Amino acid sequence: MTLEVGVLGYRFMGKAHANALARLPMFFPDAPDVERSVLVGRDEEALGEAADQLGFAEIATDWRDVVDDVDVFYNLGPNHVHAEPSIAALEAGTPVFCEKPLAPTLEEAEEMAEAAREAGVPAGAAFNYRFVPAIRYAKRLLENGELGEIHHVRGRYLQDWLVDPEAPWAWRLDEEMAGSGVLGDLGAHTVDLVNFLVGDDDLAGDIERLSGHLQTFVDERPVEGSDGETRPVTVDDAYSAQLEFENGAMGTLEATRYGTGHKNDHTIEIQGSEGSLRFSLERLNELEVLRKDENRGYETILVTDEDDPYVDHWWPPGHVIGWEHTFVHENYEFLSAVAEDGEFAPSFEDGLAAQRVLAAIEDSDERGEWISLE
Repeated sequence: MTLEVGVLGYRFMGKAHANALARLPMFFPDAPDVERSVLVGRDEEALGEAADQLGFAEIATDWRDVVDDVDVFYNLGPNHVHAEPSIAALEAGTPVFCEKPLAPTLEEAEEMAEAAREAGVPAGAAFNYRFVPAIRYAKRLLENGELGEIHHVRGRYLQDWLVDPEAPWAWRLDEEMAGSGVLGDLGAHTVDLVNFLVGDDDLAGDIERLSGHLQTFVDERPVEGSDGETRPVTVDDAYSAQLEFENGAMGTLEATRYGTGHKNDHTIEIQGSEGSLRFSLERLNELEVLRKDENRGYETILVTDEDDPYVDHWWPPGHVIGWEHTFVHENYEFLSAVAEDGEFAPSFEDGLAAQRVLAAIEDSDERGEWISLE
């Protein structure tokens, strides 16, 4: 059986997932056969050029003509178009893969998760960093109890693409389209990794309460190509949060687009009674691990052996992989779940769990107090 895939969106994420779909048969021979069937967008001329470049057979300018005619629907558009097309596809019985954050608002995320429950088909949230081999390796260490009782969880995501106040306005800076700024764009990734790595009851458990802070540094930005026109920035440029977990562990999270010198630095650190680990996306083939009985500093583990997660599909040991490979891994898992009528994680429920934390951080900032999550 060949799965016909329809994809909404052809820019950054469209290219990342189209590349992944093209690589699947080369490196994952047991993956389902996939046809890049139809590419969806608004600008017909640009859409046609993108379809030729990305290997799609057809184009469509209205997602309504697509969602019930394909076997799988990928929603890779801006945040404000996540809910309606995804819900329509699920109501048609079509499995959906949606970029993060699940929606601009908690209310829409709840509606999407409810539609997924009722549809009973795979509905995946695109948290690709779960599929980094080093993160899977870290998950295995945690599940095996090698770090002992978890005390501290730290996550940060630093970028610097808005440091220049003359950097042009973009849709990610508009609350109506994005929902939030760095909080949803980068913070969603960090929250999901925290939930994935330590959210089990025998580790740190759920986040019970939190305190959040949001900040916007530049209130308006120039419109690219205009003669002096500006548009307001209506989202956050940076956030931080303090967390308290079910087992009493403490967490600190932060993200910014003003982290001068940091291009895409997503870092996770976890300290426990028996050891610690830390990971940086800028060195994604490495995991630093410290064990208490060998406490002479962190050991850097190169996660490129063929028995490490996913690595046997790629190159000989020691030959590193890159950011784009995480999309191949998640597409393999999601499409396999579709073909086998199985389950996929991270699901819309996982996306909703992250959205609840993001909403609580916003609520805490507005109210100036700790917020409980129940």
